[in-house]
Amino acid sequence: MLQTREHIPTVSELTAKIKGMFESDPQLQDCFVRGEISNFTHHSKGHMYFTLKDSQSRIKSVMFAGNNRYLKFVPKEGMKVIAHGYVSVFDRDGAYQFYVDDLQPDGLGSLFLAFQQLKEQLEREGLFDQMNKKPIPKYPRVVGVVTSPTGAAVRDIITTIRRRYPVAHILLHPVIVQGPTAAASVADAIAAMNALQEVDVLIVGRGGGSLEELWAFNEEPVVRAIHASQIPVISAVGHETDTTLSDFVADIRAATPTAAAEIAVPNLYDLKQHVDQLTHRLQRALDGKMRDAKQRLHRIETSTVFTRPTHQLHQWQQVVDNAEDRLQLALTKLSGQSERRLSQLEGRLLRTSPIERAKRMDQTLHYTVERLQRAVADRVGKEQGKFERLLDKLDALSPLSVMKRGYSLTYTGDRKRLIKSIDDVQLGDKVQVRVQDGWVDCSVWGLEEEKTNG
Repeated sequence: MLQTREHIPTVSELTAKIKGMFESDPQLQDCFVRGEISNFTHHSKGHMYFTLKDSQSRIKSVMFAGNNRYLKFVPKEGMKVIAHGYVSVFDRDGAYQFYVDDLQPDGLGSLFLAFQQLKEQLEREGLFDQMNKKPIPKYPRVVGVVTSPTGAAVRDIITTIRRRYPVAHILLHPVIVQGPTAAASVADAIAAMNALQEVDVLIVGRGGGSLEELWAFNEEPVVRAIHASQIPVISAVGHETDTTLSDFVADIRAATPTAAAEIAVPNLYDLKQHVDQLTHRLQRALDGKMRDAKQRLHRIETSTVFTRPTHQLHQWQQVVDNAEDRLQLALTKLSGQSERRLSQLEGRLLRTSPIERAKRMDQTLHYTVERLQRAVADRVGKEQGKFERLLDKLDALSPLSVMKRGYSLTYTGDRKRLIKSIDDVQLGDKVQVRVQDGWVDCSVWGLEEEKTNG
């Protein structure tokens, strides 16, 4: 790869790139290494630093405290081991090293690898999930035991159960706990106990031994039988430092068979003590209740209701009388208010009633007509008198009136024009003379003009 001067990486950048190459390789992130421990240091903080080597090479290794606290042995200088972990780079030194998360003495390597491989497989299948764990019944009626009938484990279990909880029945299913047929024997016994449907909790285990002697409890048939069990299973294999796959899949793991029996059943003595405490608390509670009830009864018995029942009755009667008086007063007041209100409403209704309004308007119309008639009659009288006076005047000025006194009017022959001068006619003209009671047909026979003084 070509690099310019400006793009030459720093040491940190180069180290980070190399570290990324290690961490991107899946084989280097999950691998086993066989070697001999040298330069072993157990730091005060719990971390272990050592070198794994063989005849031709070596690699620095570290096992942090969070991982090495579960080791069942103490690593020593020169010990041959099989380590599991991943390879990465320590940034500060720029050196690659092996980060160990599990360590086993070499010599047991094949079993350890088988253990790890089966553990990872079953873990992926979810057999060890906490959500599959069943609760252990608090007061089992029957405790099933799957173990060797001749070992110390069964004696410890039976002794412990009879000592702690003798009311429980023990149902033992003898099995072979080591050897080639042990796994099938244990698995069949677990299935048989489930088929029997009489056991409340099941103890599966054996006493201590080597890894090979305990191996049956790492085999897949036993693990799957425990997982399939409908009965809660307590695993009790070996001692506290021994860990098998049965421990992972069981509903609860006991450090020893004796501990398994203690988990399976309660301590009857503790139960009796607990019952005694509850009884004592119940008695105190009852005493308190009884005392409170007596005090309450005493207050009731000495109350006025019981000592002077009529007094209370009289008081209530007085209360009733007062209430009646107040009620009567309120009713009277309410009645008066209602009557006044009703009267007001009736008045308002009458004033606003269409009938009443029609009556009032009819009266008004009647009065108006009378007044109008009187006014018309008065006016007619006045006008009639005035007319008669004018008529008298007119009559005095009328030609007819003049004619009544002997005067007449002369018109042309066609009666269209009044003859006022002799110049208006000619001799021989026909004229019409209007007299009081008719017309006179005349002819002009002569004309004579009169001299006036002027």
